[in-house]
Amino acid sequence: MSELQDVLHAILEGAAKGDRMALATIVQVKGSTYRREGARLLIPERGKPVGTISGGCLEGDVREAAAEVMAEGHPRLLHFDLTADDEVVWGWGLGCNGVIDVFVEPAEGAVATAGAIRTAVQEQRPLVTVTVVEGADGGSTRAGARMLVHPDGSAEGSLGSPDVDGRATDEAARALRDGRSVLVSFGEGVRAFVEVLIPPLRLLVCGAGHDAVPLVRFAAGLGWRVEVVDDREAFLKPHRFPEAARFVKAEPADAASRAGVDDLTYVVVMSHNFLRDKDYLRSFLGTPARYIGMLGPQARLERILGELAREGFEPEPAHLQVVHGPAGLDLGGDGPEEVGWAIVGEVLALCRGRAGGFLKDRKGPIHDRPAGAEASVRAGAD
Repeated sequence: MSELQDVLHAILEGAAKGDRMALATIVQVKGSTYRREGARLLIPERGKPVGTISGGCLEGDVREAAAEVMAEGHPRLLHFDLTADDEVVWGWGLGCNGVIDVFVEPAEGAVATAGAIRTAVQEQRPLVTVTVVEGADGGSTRAGARMLVHPDGSAEGSLGSPDVDGRATDEAARALRDGRSVLVSFGEGVRAFVEVLIPPLRLLVCGAGHDAVPLVRFAAGLGWRVEVVDDREAFLKPHRFPEAARFVKAEPADAASRAGVDDLTYVVVMSHNFLRDKDYLRSFLGTPARYIGMLGPQARLERILGELAREGFEPEPAHLQVVHGPAGLDLGGDGPEEVGWAIVGEVLALCRGRAGGFLKDRKGPIHDRPAGAEASVRAGAD
C-alpha cells in the first residue's frame, strides 16, 4: 500500500505539471513471479520511474513500451512468458519462471481513478477498480476504459456499454467478497482487470514511550495507518512520531472508545506500566480489534488477566483469541528496533493468514493463488 500511495501521488503531481507519463500495471500472473497483480510502475517522460513490477528484469522492456504508448497515446497489453527453458529467457538473467501480463497505458486515463483511490485510502474505505485491458475491435468497450465500484454496489464511470457495466459491477462485488483481484473475460475479445483495493490496516500503539518510536516508523513505512494513544499529552508530539497519522489523548480505560475500533484495527499495548496495560487490555477486549499485542512476558499477561478476573471482568474465550502476549514473532529480538520488527512481522503474518515460519518449510507456493487464473463471464451469467 505504501508503494501504491507513492505511485498515486506521482500520477497526480505529474498531471498537475502537465507531464506525459505511462502507467504499467500487472494484471495477471501465473507461476512464480516477483510481484503480483496490482503492482505498478509509473514511467514519466522525464525523471525517474516510481514503483516496481519485477526485480528489475522486466523494467527495461516495459519502459520501451511505455515510450511508444506515450508517443502514440494508445494502451497495450504486454505478455511475458518466462517459463521457457531457452537462451532468450536465461539471457535475461531472470530469477522467476512465471507468466506475467502487464497493461501499459497513458497515465492521463488514470488521473481521476488515482484521486478516487487516494480518497478511499484516506477515508479507510474499500474500493474496486475495473479497467479494460483488451477491447473489442470496433466496439464501444475500448482498452483503457475504467469504472469504480463501491461496496454498496454503486459505480462511477463506464466501460462503454450498459451490458458490460452491469457484468463488471457483478464481478467487482464477487472480487470484493473473495478479497482477490482477477482478470475477467467478458467475451467478444473484451477483458478487464478487476482490482480489489482494501484500505491499509490500522495500528493503534498504546503507550508513547521511546521504544514505540521505531515501531511507529516501521509500521508506517509499510503504508499502515499508525495512531499513537497515550494520556500524557507531552508524549504525543509530531517531532517524536513524525510518521503517525493521528494522536489520541485518552486514559487507558477509555482508549477503545476514544480511538474507535473496526475490523481493520490492530492494537499494541506497550505502556510498561502494569495498571495502565491492564486498563488498555480491558478497554479493547470484546471490540472488533483483530489483534491485541501485549509487551512483556507471558507471566505478566497472566497476572493482568487474573487481576481483571478478580475485579469481575471475565472476557469470553473467543475474545481472548486475539490477545498475543508476548507480542511479536520469535526472532530473538532485543532492543526497541528488533522488537519493533518482530511485532510488525507478527501483525503482517496475521493479516495475511500466515504463521510466520520459515518460507523454506512452507508446502506449496509462496503466494496464495485463486482457484482459477482467469474468470470467464458468459452473457447472462450471474
